[in-house]
Amino acid sequence: METLIETKQKIQLVDGSFTPSEACDVITSLLNQKINFHKLQRLSWCEGDRDANTKYPDERIAELEREKVIANEFINSLRSEGKRLRIDGILKISLEE
Repeated sequence: METLIETKQKIQLVDGSFTPSEACDVITSLLNQKINFHKLQRLSWCEGDRDANTKYPDERIAELEREKVIANEFINSLRSEGKRLRIDGILKISLEE
């Protein structure tokens, strides 16, 4: 009997309509979690080797911080219009070859 292993998965992380304030909270929270992940990763790498190469987490943290500013500017530009924002965030997971 053959066992099949699922090598792809999708998680519906966010799916909904939000006020600008709610959207800002959701996006900021998600980005902050990812930033904190990379900060902890960098700290872990440096714990055993203070000269560790932390270029990747450093660059990723800076990139995510920039994305947070861009998202906040976009949302703030819509606040006075009284519109809602739709956020559809799917996390796709697959096996690396």
